[in-house]
Amino acid sequence: MEAREIKALIALMHDHGLVELEIEDKKGKVRLVRGTAAPTAAGESNSVPRVAAPVPKAQKGRAAAASAKSTVATRDGSGPLELAANQKVIESPMVGTFYRAASPDAAPFVEEGSSVRKGQPICIIEAMKMMNEIEAPASGRIVKILAENAQPVEYGQALMIVEVG
Repeated sequence: MEAREIKALIALMHDHGLVELEIEDKKGKVRLVRGTAAPTAAGESNSVPRVAAPVPKAQKGRAAAASAKSTVATRDGSGPLELAANQKVIESPMVGTFYRAASPDAAPFVEEGSSVRKGQPICIIEAMKMMNEIEAPASGRIVKILAENAQPVEYGQALMIVEVG
């Protein structure tokens, strides 16, 4: 399989939100899995990246409803976050670079304490040279911004906490 064909398959995976794709034709077989590479038992780098399965949103909702406060683990090692019942975590929908503003000299989309409405752009994640606006999932107030400007983020990483209501 040629490099341009593999690039086309990667674009197809990105466009349709696929995590894994396996294709076999007369030229050979290729298996693509989105995620980060993990070392093997021999200490070598694994050529097939792996990704952890996300927790279904229904389970997240039940956990928040079960108690007035819930905790969310952060990926940066700073410890778990305590959330009130009316707070939601805005997670990164993709791997990329987090930006708080549209350009380096522009004002940030939101600050801590800013009011937001559902669908309002709150940040940008650059992935594969594409600038993807991330929108507020609900109306409310930004309580905390967890991601650092111009730093890499992972899929599912907590970006911000919004107080709904």
